[in-house]
Amino acid sequence: MAIKNTGTHISLAIEMLTSVCSADCGPGFRKFRKEGMASCCFHCKPCPENEISNETNVDFCVQCPEDQYASTEQNRCIHKAVVFLSYEEPLGMALSLISLCFSALTTLVLGVIVKHHSTPIVKANNRTLTHILLISLIFCFLCPLLFIGHPNSAICILQQITFGVLFTVSVSTVLAKTITVVLAFKVTASRRMMKYFLVSQVSNYIIPICTLIQVIVCALCLGASPPSVDIDARSEHGHIIVVCNKGSVTAFYCVLGYLASLAFGSFTLAFFSRNLPAAFNEAKSITFSMLVFCSVWVTFIPVYHSTKGKVTVAVEIFCTLASSAGMLGCIFVPKCYTILFRPDQNSLEMIRVKSSSHAHIS
Repeated sequence: MAIKNTGTHISLAIEMLTSVCSADCGPGFRKFRKEGMASCCFHCKPCPENEISNETNVDFCVQCPEDQYASTEQNRCIHKAVVFLSYEEPLGMALSLISLCFSALTTLVLGVIVKHHSTPIVKANNRTLTHILLISLIFCFLCPLLFIGHPNSAICILQQITFGVLFTVSVSTVLAKTITVVLAFKVTASRRMMKYFLVSQVSNYIIPICTLIQVIVCALCLGASPPSVDIDARSEHGHIIVVCNKGSVTAFYCVLGYLASLAFGSFTLAFFSRNLPAAFNEAKSITFSMLVFCSVWVTFIPVYHSTKGKVTVAVEIFCTLASSAGMLGCIFVPKCYTILFRPDQNSLEMIRVKSSSHAHIS
């Protein structure tokens, strides 16, 4: 009878222990005790964000390294995927294809201009400046290829220098063409030597001077705060975003601001010269091209600041292509159309008729 009673007491004791003690906390959880609770009593609490536990009944969770993130069950760390705008993905492939197609189209336009270099429409608008502008546009269209692919420090620096210098050459060439048109018509015929001197000096010096200023601006920017690779492991869960950091934001806007001042100068001169004789005049085409250029980059600023990661890179590439296409389309499409499809208008007789008609109206 005594043995039986002892067995009953042991059984009751085991039941009591089972009822007051908590169940085990599995992987992904940690033990959490409240004040006054027995040592065998605790709550199971999920690990905090990006922390894991892979054992039972642990008191503390472990933080995942920066290049890893916690699994959904929070019991292991997983390596983050490195994200950048690559040639393999559809967006990168589409942008690189557009870049190459526009570059090839510009090369084709250059071929048409060179082939018909002795025709009045080509000769009237300064052949040298036309060739420089088209060659610089070819490289402007190829410039986005530097922005696609895994960036490194050298590529980041090259992106900013190439972008700044190539677009300065293009826009300063447009400015030189505009000033050439203005001088050619504002200086009277009795001052032919002065006209020749002014027009030739503009085309010889305005492009290197403007480009040199931009090179100095870029050099100062690189000296103050050079672009570098920016690794962002926190903005997107499970991803490491690799992009080029522009360095000093002020320096980047100095490069853009200088381009904007050249474009605005070209736009203003072209706008006030748009009513000069149409047979020789590129002013209307230049006005529209600079309007497109300025509109694209003014729109770029708020969009650039409201996006992150590879979308930001894609926006920058799109603006580069759109502004280059604006110059190519507005300035050279009408010219090529006349050369290829309206050769009757590309003659000295037609130019004399248009010039005399304009003089009569004036």
